[in-house]
Amino acid sequence: MTGKAGPQGAAIEIRDLRVDYGDFVAVSDISLSVPFGEVYGLVGPNGAGKTSTFKVLATLMEPTYGEVSLAGIDALENKEEVRCILGYMPDLAPVPSDLKAWEFLEFYADAYALGSSKERSERVAECLEIVSLSGEHNSWCNQLSRGQTQRLVLAKTLLHRPQVMILDEPASGLDPLSRRELRHSLQAIAREGASVLVSSHILSELAEMCSSLCVMNQGKIMAAGTATEVRRELGRSERKLAIVVLDRHEETASWLEGEEGVLEVAEFKSNGQQIIVSFAGDDTQQAALLTGLVQQGIAVKAFEETSSSFEEILVGIAEDNRKPGEGATRVH
Repeated sequence: MTGKAGPQGAAIEIRDLRVDYGDFVAVSDISLSVPFGEVYGLVGPNGAGKTSTFKVLATLMEPTYGEVSLAGIDALENKEEVRCILGYMPDLAPVPSDLKAWEFLEFYADAYALGSSKERSERVAECLEIVSLSGEHNSWCNQLSRGQTQRLVLAKTLLHRPQVMILDEPASGLDPLSRRELRHSLQAIAREGASVLVSSHILSELAEMCSSLCVMNQGKIMAAGTATEVRRELGRSERKLAIVVLDRHEETASWLEGEEGVLEVAEFKSNGQQIIVSFAGDDTQQAALLTGLVQQGIAVKAFEETSSSFEEILVGIAEDNRKPGEGATRVH
C-alpha cells in the first residue's frame, strides 16, 4: 500500500500561507499542521479557499507568501522532490474513454517508472484492490460509474506509494455506497502511515471520514480539531438533551427547570413524550441528571444529547458571507 508509519513530525506543515488573485485574498495567512497516519478534512463553502490551498500544496501554484513543507521537505523550494512523495487528486479528474482500467493505471505506473513490467502489473492489481475495484480490472473507463471513476483516479494517485495525499472533493457526486467505500479506502491508507488531506463542502461527510477537521471560510481558518471540538469552537451548536418519558411530563419539566446545569426546558414535542432542554453542564453533570430523573421515579424511555447538524453549521457560515459588508476579502 503506502508504506508503514511515516517519518517523525508533521506530514503537512503550513505557516502563514497567503494567496492573492489581484486584489482578492483567496487564502489569508493560515497555519495548519497535519500528522502522519491521519485522514484530515478541510471543509468550507464554495470560495472558502480550499482549492487554492491545495494547489499550493500540490506545487501547482506559487503563494503570495508563506511556508509549506510536506514530510519535512520545503514544497516551495524543492518541488520535484516533493512530487515524489505526494499524491494529488484534483476535483473531477478526467480519465480516457479509450483505455481499460488496468491500462489507465499501467500507463501511470510506467510514467512513475515503478520497476519491471511484472512489478508494475502487481502494483496496479494491488491499488485496484485497495479501492475495491479488482472486479473492474478489465472494464473500459467510459463504462465505469461516477463512484468507480473516482476510485480509479484514487488508485492512480496511490501507485507510487505517496507519503502525503491531497484529495480535492473526492466524494463529490458520489452515492452513499460509493462514499462509504471511499471512506474505507482512505482510512485504510492512513492506517498504513500516509497522511490524507481531503476537502469537501459537506461537513457531515468529512466528520464520518476524518479523525480531525479544519473549517475554512473566506480564506481563513474558523475552527480546527475533532468533530466535537469544531462544533463547540464555532459556537453554533447549542448543547441540548432530548428526554423521552412515558408519563408525568409536566412534573418532569418542572423538575428539570430547577436542576443546576439545565438552562431551560425548550419545548415539548407534539407527541407529548419528548422534552428538549438546553444544557450547560459537562458530561458528569449530564450523567447525574439522568440518575436524578430515575431517583425521582420518572420512567425515562430515552435520554440523549442532540446538536445542530453539520449542514446547519455550514448554512449559517454561508449566510454570514452574504450579509452586507461581509463579502470577499480584498487587499487594502
